[in-house]
Amino acid sequence: MDGADHNEQTGGGGQGTGNGTEAGAMGGVGDSRRALGSFLRARRGRVAPEDVGLAGGRRRRVRGLRREELAQLAGISVDYYVRLEQGRNTQPSPEVLDALADALGLDAAERRHLATLADARRGPAPTVRVSPGLQRMLDAMGGLPAFATNHRLDVVAWNDLGAELIGGLADPVRRDRNNARYLFRDPASQELHPEWQDRAAEAVGQLRVAAGRYPEDTELAGLLSELATHSAEFRRIWDSGEVVMCGAGRKRLRHPVAGLLTLDYETLHVPAAPGETGLVVHVFSAEEGSGEAVALARLATAALPA
Repeated sequence: MDGADHNEQTGGGGQGTGNGTEAGAMGGVGDSRRALGSFLRARRGRVAPEDVGLAGGRRRRVRGLRREELAQLAGISVDYYVRLEQGRNTQPSPEVLDALADALGLDAAERRHLATLADARRGPAPTVRVSPGLQRMLDAMGGLPAFATNHRLDVVAWNDLGAELIGGLADPVRRDRNNARYLFRDPASQELHPEWQDRAAEAVGQLRVAAGRYPEDTELAGLLSELATHSAEFRRIWDSGEVVMCGAGRKRLRHPVAGLLTLDYETLHVPAAPGETGLVVHVFSAEEGSGEAVALARLATAALPA
């Protein structure tokens, strides 16, 4: 059994291993047949046997569940599950997907991503343009930092306060306009984001969703290849199977003038076409009368064009 464990762990994982990593080797990016298996492999590696009533022990050489253990938990044959991981069966039924999601303890975002990977009808990435109306909306929110991103995490529109808050976005020399590239290739991002690990995992999880939805997007594949080549931390997070969809909550940011700010944020979706997510508008705010609100007001005044 130890030998089989070793083969599972080291064979066919599709994980980036250092400089020269290509997007095609990263979890099936650009290859719909391999993407589903890669995601399943990553997620079973995150499930402790003890958490699902199975025996663990020090002699296990597989991280997480073995293939046969996951198949048993999901109520499917081992051979069928192996074919799923190997990309030889890419259209499992909704019932099988639900059983696997239950066995792996997937949350709502992860379940949706699993269903997307199993859907053979995925289309090309949409071409999205920033409409004059969207830019007017951003500009009208002068007291609230706001910016819009596409599925590759390119920042494609912003208002003055939003540009200033997230690292000087208006100046492409000062700050890369792709949020993932900024996080993983610019050390200044760790100063801006005190909770950098959370922001990094969030970015990778969003890129994984985009890669699953738009497997033929060569620009996205190129970005993933670049990040995998230059960042071991990116590869580590990617290999974990992280999945994140934009929502709402709180984030901390450190600005050289405004200081450390804890801000609420909301995400608004601007569809490119019916049923597709085109752009995401990120809006930050602070509770009225709070120190953060005062700091944002000062920053808004400083950020006004001369």
